[in-house]
Amino acid sequence: MLQEFKTFAMKGSVVDLAIGIVIGGAFGAIVSSLVGDIIMPLIGVLTGGLNFSGLTYTVGSATISYGKFIQALFIFTVVAFVLFIVVKAMNKIKKAEEAKPAASVEPPAEVTLLTEIRDLLKK
Repeated sequence: MLQEFKTFAMKGSVVDLAIGIVIGGAFGAIVSSLVGDIIMPLIGVLTGGLNFSGLTYTVGSATISYGKFIQALFIFTVVAFVLFIVVKAMNKIKKAEEAKPAASVEPPAEVTLLTEIRDLLKK
């Protein structure tokens, strides 16, 4: 059972998935910083100094931080847009590779000559 698990864990797709998750986490941190530290303050300046992360609504003793939710929506939008661009580019590359005609490989001169001789002998 241990050997089977080792074989499963070392498959290329499992390793690729793990790498994708790690890179995705790092990318998420970069996008969070971009939105939280650059985009949202600029939007705040455009909206008259509004700080989205500080927007809250109090209901009884509960505080609803809807500003953080708005910021999370911006982060999601940026990530979704970047992924859309990446997938679109990959699909374009894939279509370009599929559209390339297969290179016709001519047989060597010896094979061509032997084919001609065979055809003449058939006649």
